[in-house]
Amino acid sequence: MATGFTLKEQVDTLYSDHHGWLFGWLRKKLGNSFDAADVAQDTFVRILGSRDALMGNRLEIREPRAYLCRTASHLLIDRNRRRALEEAYLEQLALLTDALSDCQPPPEQTLMAMEALMEIGRALEKVPAKARTAFLLHYLDGQTHAAVAEHLGVSTKMVQKYLIQVLMRCNARAL
Repeated sequence: MATGFTLKEQVDTLYSDHHGWLFGWLRKKLGNSFDAADVAQDTFVRILGSRDALMGNRLEIREPRAYLCRTASHLLIDRNRRRALEEAYLEQLALLTDALSDCQPPPEQTLMAMEALMEIGRALEKVPAKARTAFLLHYLDGQTHAAVAEHLGVSTKMVQKYLIQVLMRCNARAL
């Protein structure tokens, strides 16, 4: 991307030159226009919210489509993990409901649990990717600290730090 442009001009050009292509690529990948439009929009929002953009630095993008694909792919991974977490929660809720068919929790309690899950999802969006992955692998997939550490290529101590970081973020959102 040309380096003589301001950040706003760079993003405007990136959007006008590649949004249509990105939308088409996502539509083929996702199979529908609605999700493709959401992810395409989220891709540009992510770029605008990047550290360089927030600091007012020019973006150094040599391959715009590859950059957009990578950013969109990361969003799709996050989206799939969030859906997996929601599905796991709903599956557990369904199992609990079946087991306690005579003693169903009141709707308010179910709503509170759903809201708590949504807060966890929002908190996960605010932490670095490795911390989010560590949290999901440990608490959703049930992997040990050692297995998570091996998956991420870090020490078990670092996994513990990641988990504490996410739990603190969740706690901060709850207050």
